Amino acid sequence: MENGRADTLQIRQVLLLFVLLGMSQAGSESGRFSVAEEMQSGSFVGNLAKDLGLEVGELFSRGAQVVSNDNKRRLQLDINTGDLLLSESLDREELCGSTEPCVLHFQVLMKNPLQFLRIELQVRDINDHSPVFLEKEMLLEIPENSPVGAVFLLESAKDLDVGINALKNYTISPNSYFHIKMRVNPDNRKYPELVLDRPLDYEEQSELSFILTALDGGSPPRSGTALVRVVVVDTNDNSPEFEQPFYEVKVPENSILGSIIVTVSASDLDSGKNGEISYSFSHASEDIRKTFEINQKSGEVSLTASMDFETIKSYSIIIQATDGGGLFGKSTVRIQVMDVNDNAPEIAVSSITSPIPENLPETVVMVFSIRDRDSGDNGRMICSIPKDLPFMLKSSVENYYTLETERMLDRETQAEYNITITVTDLGTPRLKTQHNLTVTVSDVNDNAPAFSQSSYTLRVLENNSPALHIGSVSATDRDAGANAQVTYSLLLPPHDPHLPLASLVSINADNGQLFALRALDYEALQAFEFGVRAADRGSPALSSQALVRVLVVDANDNAPFVLYPLQNGSAPCTELVPRAAEAGYLVTKVVAVDGDSGQNAWLSYQLLKATEPGLFGVWAHNGEVRTARLLSERDAVKHRLLVLVKDNGEPPLSASVTLHVLLVDGFSQPYLPLPDVAAAEARADPLTVYLVIALASVSSLFLVSVLVFVAVRLCRRSRAASGGGCSVPEGPFAGHLVDVSGTGTLSHSYQYEVCLREGSGTNEFKFLKPIIPNFPPQCPGKEREENPTFHNSFGFNM
Repeated sequence: MENGRADTLQIRQVLLLFVLLGMSQAGSESGRFSVAEEMQSGSFVGNLAKDLGLEVGELFSRGAQVVSNDNKRRLQLDINTGDLLLSESLDREELCGSTEPCVLHFQVLMKNPLQFLRIELQVRDINDHSPVFLEKEMLLEIPENSPVGAVFLLESAKDLDVGINALKNYTISPNSYFHIKMRVNPDNRKYPELVLDRPLDYEEQSELSFILTALDGGSPPRSGTALVRVVVVDTNDNSPEFEQPFYEVKVPENSILGSIIVTVSASDLDSGKNGEISYSFSHASEDIRKTFEINQKSGEVSLTASMDFETIKSYSIIIQATDGGGLFGKSTVRIQVMDVNDNAPEIAVSSITSPIPENLPETVVMVFSIRDRDSGDNGRMICSIPKDLPFMLKSSVENYYTLETERMLDRETQAEYNITITVTDLGTPRLKTQHNLTVTVSDVNDNAPAFSQSSYTLRVLENNSPALHIGSVSATDRDAGANAQVTYSLLLPPHDPHLPLASLVSINADNGQLFALRALDYEALQAFEFGVRAADRGSPALSSQALVRVLVVDANDNAPFVLYPLQNGSAPCTELVPRAAEAGYLVTKVVAVDGDSGQNAWLSYQLLKATEPGLFGVWAHNGEVRTARLLSERDAVKHRLLVLVKDNGEPPLSASVTLHVLLVDGFSQPYLPLPDVAAAEARADPLTVYLVIALASVSSLFLVSVLVFVAVRLCRRSRAASGGGCSVPEGPFAGHLVDVSGTGTLSHSYQYEVCLREGSGTNEFKFLKPIIPNFPPQCPGKEREENPTFHNSFGFNM
């Protein structure tokens, strides 16, 4: 919500910037100031805030600055007071030459919002130059027959000042022959003419001299002098005449030096020396004399220096044709300089913002101005940037442009942009200027760390050493700097909040390495899950999660446990085998389990030792003890068998059990002898009689035991409410039982229910009997708790 409001506020600010900019273009007036030339640096020009109706604090807060097109800092702005001060002494003649008024243009650039204000500074002229004659001595040859009122041109003086301080008039020293008359030529220059007041007489006076004085209009006025020598020439009554009184030519500014610009021609009706004509410039300025020269004999005007349309657009030259007798004629040549595209556009940068934060729309990167010193199409410009960049150019006032972002930038996509700003004019040939700019995008924490996998599965062999490195998780962040620094932490799984995760594993917060804090036991905990959180160090911090599943790999750390026959130090169990049993007769079955899993719990059986080898055998896969051959009378009555139970682990573990087998003649009537035969045999073999008696006693004892057991169960059922009952054994044999059909120890034909007496320290069997396959037995007085990991073929959960 806050991010959305911030974006809306930024958009409103940008819109307000353009509204204010448009208002400034439409309604703001230029500030006008004036200052006299040659004032010292730091002189007060005016108060910008007062003149433009601005607050002084606004100039400071908006970072106001004064810029000009030529990038020269002639003015400085005190943003604390609003005063405009001179940065350097100004020479009006250097800045503007003969142009009047001399006005300098500046712009005031203010930010937040961006605004341009135009100001004009008029440099007032002071009378700091005196009129100067280019020639300190002028020689005039005037025929004696010149009529009264004849006018003779004199060289004009040059005054760099303008206005009232410029050249005002001319005077000559007192004489009786001439007076001065002032004329104005087409380029508004004032020049003196010498007017004859009375006829000259060569024989009376052949030469005259007087002082020509040029005065300006300053206060006090300044002056300059030159000596005028008049030589009276003998009679010459025809003056030279030009073919055209006015010549006009157009010349490209890039004309080759030495090329002929124009040829003027004049004729004189006189002959001899009086008809010989020489050409010269009259009243020519210093610029004209430096740029052009005229052939005195041919009248050809040639170019001696380069012309620049941007400096001087035209020349007006008075050409004087003088004959040998001193008479002259004049004609004006106007040379129009034609602009050629010889100036490339210029770029002046006002401000640059870099780096730019990503995810910000329409950010101002650079403010700059462009100009071209040419004119017409040669001075028209087009500004552009490459189209494949997320930036745009916006035109403001007076060739000012702003470079802005077109859309939000993404540092992770591109962290740096090389922008080439190209300004091209429309001249022929087109000239262009390029400005290269590198914009760096600063990072914002906008990317959460990403794990290389959404879930990790790690396998750890049980009984590991504490602090064992069990694996690693890895997350990367596309941001930079602190925004890309990732720290890791553990999270409890939501489905098992009581998991003692802090005592099981730990994680390195810097690199994501996982360590087991204690030894794991497959039989106690086969697998567990937890979450890992990766968070960066940005503000605000971003994070992501991954699931880690740890599988405990079983190790062969449990030896097989024999369930039957039980080896608890009590009287050994004796198996009875009739002597009439055939080969393969099932004597008994060794039942064992292994607390491990997989191949560590695959059990095999082996007969290690027997009283009479070869009589009995043990099936390796299911533990069944069977007769290996037919029994004979010569076989001993008692047999002791030692059976080894071994698992398939590495290294294998084993357990052994001892079986006692007693050979008898039979259990039923068909196997008992006739009475007379029995009596005879009893008399013949007393041992058989004792054996029958012992067998009857054992049978009676077994029957009594059954009755007692039934009575006890009935008694305990009556006390079931008080918690009495039979318990399913807990301990090392609560594991997997393997079916002989493929993975077990017991076949479906031999399944047993095992119940232990309550409180038995030796875990003795209370009862052992065959049961029907696939029907789980119930222990008396207590329901069995079911282990979700395994349900064996005996019908009870381990």
